Amino acid sequence: MPHDAPETVEVEELRVSCEGSGGALGHPRVYLNLTKEGWVDCPYCDRRFVLKEGAKPSGHH
Repeated sequence: MPHDAPETVEVEELRVSCEGSGGALGHPRVYLNLTKEGWVDCPYCDRRFVLKEGAKPSGHH
């Protein structure tokens, strides 16, 4: 059975939060910092957050 690729979410900040799909299918809210490469994967649901091209994040690493 093929496995669907994790969802990719474009963001404009270096710090993001994830709580999965929400509702009963979600997971505890976690806060993640994008790596210097501009992405981070959620350890619960594997959702990948990537820095949107041209974004000017206000946060600091």
